[in-house]
Amino acid sequence: MAISPSPSPHKMVRRPLPKSRKAPTGDAAVPAYEGSGVFIDRELSWLAFNRRVLEEAQDVTVPLLERLKFIAIVGSNLDEFFEVRVASLLQRIESGAVNDGIAQLDAREKLAGVLAQAQQAVSDQYRCWAAIREELCKAGASVKELAELTPEEEVQARAYFRREVYPLLTPITVDPSHPFPHLLNKALCLALILKPPGKGREAFGVITVPRSLSRVVSLPPGKDGAQSFLFIADLVRHYAGDLFKGYAIRECVSFRATRNSNLYIGDEDLDGEEGSLLEAVEEEIRNRRRGDVVRLEIEKGASATLVEFLRDNLDVEPGLIFRTGSPVNLNRITALYSLISQPRLKFPSCAPGHAVDFSDPEEMFARLRSHDVLLHHPFESYDPVVRFIEAAANDPQVLAVKTTLYRTSDNSPIMYALMEAAQRGKEVIVVVELTARFDEQSNIRWARQLEERGGTVIYGLGGLKTHCKLALVVRREKAGFRRYAHVGTGNYNPDTARFYTDFSLFTSNRDTTGGIFEVFNHLTANTRRPDFRGLWVSPLSFLSGTLALIARERENARAGKPSGIAAKFNALLDKEVIEALYEASRDGVPIRLIVRGICSLRPGVPGLSENIRVKSVVGRFLEHSRVFCFRNGGDEEMFIGSGDWMVRNLRERVEVLAPVREPALRARLTRILSVYWRDNVATWWMSHDGSYARARPAEGQVPLNAQEFFMQEASGAASELPEIPGLWD
Repeated sequence: MAISPSPSPHKMVRRPLPKSRKAPTGDAAVPAYEGSGVFIDRELSWLAFNRRVLEEAQDVTVPLLERLKFIAIVGSNLDEFFEVRVASLLQRIESGAVNDGIAQLDAREKLAGVLAQAQQAVSDQYRCWAAIREELCKAGASVKELAELTPEEEVQARAYFRREVYPLLTPITVDPSHPFPHLLNKALCLALILKPPGKGREAFGVITVPRSLSRVVSLPPGKDGAQSFLFIADLVRHYAGDLFKGYAIRECVSFRATRNSNLYIGDEDLDGEEGSLLEAVEEEIRNRRRGDVVRLEIEKGASATLVEFLRDNLDVEPGLIFRTGSPVNLNRITALYSLISQPRLKFPSCAPGHAVDFSDPEEMFARLRSHDVLLHHPFESYDPVVRFIEAAANDPQVLAVKTTLYRTSDNSPIMYALMEAAQRGKEVIVVVELTARFDEQSNIRWARQLEERGGTVIYGLGGLKTHCKLALVVRREKAGFRRYAHVGTGNYNPDTARFYTDFSLFTSNRDTTGGIFEVFNHLTANTRRPDFRGLWVSPLSFLSGTLALIARERENARAGKPSGIAAKFNALLDKEVIEALYEASRDGVPIRLIVRGICSLRPGVPGLSENIRVKSVVGRFLEHSRVFCFRNGGDEEMFIGSGDWMVRNLRERVEVLAPVREPALRARLTRILSVYWRDNVATWWMSHDGSYARARPAEGQVPLNAQEFFMQEASGAASELPEIPGLWD
């Protein structure tokens, strides 16, 4: 069974440069697009991505609890968006910036547009949650208000409150002797209007619900097995009178304040003394808790009096106030996913295939001496990555292990294996990124534990985040020392590897491992003239290598040779790369981009980008892998690694992309890209105006969901799968 091609890419067209408002200079000049500008704004593109995630929650063909999980992801995404992106935009406006971002939009108008879209997204999010909540009730899993409880359930709720909640709460009446409390970032709080006895003036009260308390309370199941749940905010509100004894509760609503969570570490924070970066990061983490408020979420039923009270005390502008439904933090509904014991409401489990067995170290190293291994997670097990590090820790022939750490799991078997290796006397070097956003404390903890066990911790190069995903093993063998390496597109995190799509490349290729050896020397010694042996390493060669291969595809197109660029990654934001892609498009190079999130390039614009198509794939797994393919006249070159085509990845971080050298692995990657390109179920096609339209199988087309395809393939059902046209067909 063959699958019909997806809507064919635009026919290769070569056109002269359109007339520009400013005469172009040089071969790489890009004309001014007569329309909405040459670039799409970053924040607006991100909001379009989050809208695609929300539409997964709204899709009634998705299992009910999976829809619930998508709603929680939308909420979590919005949290970080305000903590980082909106916070930065507000600061730029306050500093006097007139225009902002790659699209150079008016900063204040952009902020208004961003907030309007965010408000609409929140409204749609709660509307979707209300529909899901109703369906859950029909399925025997009710999220109830206190007034909806049966007498038996109310007795249970009351007992739970007195036993588990009441002892941890601290009521605060705001008055001259009790100032408004400092609220932690995103803490669940309740605001109250209190009426004292007699003719006393009304007062305001605040309760902060400790994070140690579960936000979802599960009541004992009924006789019919039906489950009932309460939100902790509703429980505290119902019994607030127990806390403010002697007052009448006139009003009580839940709210949440989101704070600026950017870290600001300048040269003045680093005095060159040992541990200064570590101390600076720890201090900034403490300061993050006191960042300016950039969003106030409050239940929509709150009175104007209570809203004004909070606005004044939190110093937040009216445009940053969001009226919500219940609960104010929809991230927390994800707890229901594990509490509701109904497998039929979830996706069928994904059992990863076991493409290789690395349980025997000798066999593992022998296999890697013979040929490279490529794994596609989560469709293929992440276990070989863990086994690779564990084998290095236990094999007496291994003398040194070097890795990078950007993010990992709380109970990481990889970190425990590294500590074991250090205790066994092996040379263990770990380059830890202390400023991995929201994982700083976890990384500090791992760094200290590793040092206590004899490992060496390096904090990378000053001013550059170490984002690459590398592990290098040095082993003594009969023929001398041999290096083995792992290159990943995702973090060394077995937990997220279960629902992020990523690639792992294992190799003993002397050029690749020699280049990785140079990368570690560069990170530890800041070497001045490293020879990376074909690896792209930012900020030194990732950008220049990318531009050079784009230019080569242009030359091939002009010469009538096969040309093309196909890439799958997370975000496209770098102006210089986008301009180079525009030039390649004008020379007739077909360009096929699978960009999960932000894309500032405008595809399909006549005379500018008509040979470029952009799609986004959104499904049950988070698309996280990065692979770049250049057709090269028919002899394809391919790279995988940690970086996107963004300013920060190309210029402000240490990223590593490794060439895939073996023809069989290049052919496999080409096929994987082709499957994603032919997806007509989980695909969203991007238009030149930055909007996205969901793909639908055309009449006569076989529906193809790329993620389901790879799951079936990994399970051994390859013979039942449709034939996939070649990437360039």
